[in-house]
Parts: sequence; C-alpha cells; structure tokens
Amino acid sequence: MPAPLNIGDSRVLESREVGDGKTIRRRREAPDGRRFTTYERIEKPNLAVIKKDGTRELFDRDKLAGAIKQSVGKFFSSEVEVEEIVSDVEDAIYNIGDSEVFSKQIGAMVLDKLEARNQVAYVRFASVFHDFKTLDDFVEILAKRQQKKSI
Repeated sequence: MPAPLNIGDSRVLESREVGDGKTIRRRREAPDGRRFTTYERIEKPNLAVIKKDGTRELFDRDKLAGAIKQSVGKFFSSEVEVEEIVSDVEDAIYNIGDSEVFSKQIGAMVLDKLEARNQVAYVRFASVFHDFKTLDDFVEILAKRQQKKSI
C-alpha cells in the first residue's frame, strides 16, 4: 500500500476553470513525485431541503447527482451531462434566495433540465419523482408532455 500523499507540500503544475466557470481544477505534484488533481468550488451557505414528510436535511449535490444517475440510467453519454444538470439546478436553488427549499421544487427543476436534454431520461425521472404506480400514470405524463410540446 503506497504511503499517503502529503498534499500540504504539493506544488501546482496547472490550473484551469472547469466548464461551469465556478470550479477550478488543479493538477498537483507531491514532494515524492506523485501527481493528483484537486477541485476548488466556491463555498455556498448551507441550504435546508424540506422533504415530503416535513423533515429537513442539508442540500447535498452528490445526493442529487446520485438520484439523477440512478433514475436516468445510461441515457447520458457522460458524467459531464449529469454534472451540468446538477450545477444548473444548484445555481437555480441558490438564486431563489431562501435558506430552505422543498424537495418537490428541486425535482421540478431537474425535470425541466431533463426535458430539454433527453425524452427517455425525462420520463424515467418523472416516474420516480411522481411515484408512478400504474401504466396510466405514464400515459398521463406523456400526454401532458405532448400537449406542452405542441403549444
């Protein structure tokens, strides 16, 4: 097992912005020559998410990314697409300006982003978000989507 990295004495080899412009990627080198990557993101204030049952928990972008990945399966060609959706939704949540947001609001924001990117991913996420129980539930959401699309 290799010795742990001493990142405190590492030196920066390269820095650049990641696609969203709000994250910095740094390639670093430890004193022993090993290289690694760090990401720096602006720290935002804590945000509480109010769940369906009324409980509150801190917003967790990794949990949101996991929920999107789990529900949409392999309908995106890369992790970057999921990360873009998570970043867009996170920005929208913080732009609301409240210290609390309902999980339903977050889900609706994700649906809006998915609708513009991938129809099948949209339906898959909608089935989880709306807790479909029957085939009629699917037909209803598809009919609403078709109606919205034709307007």
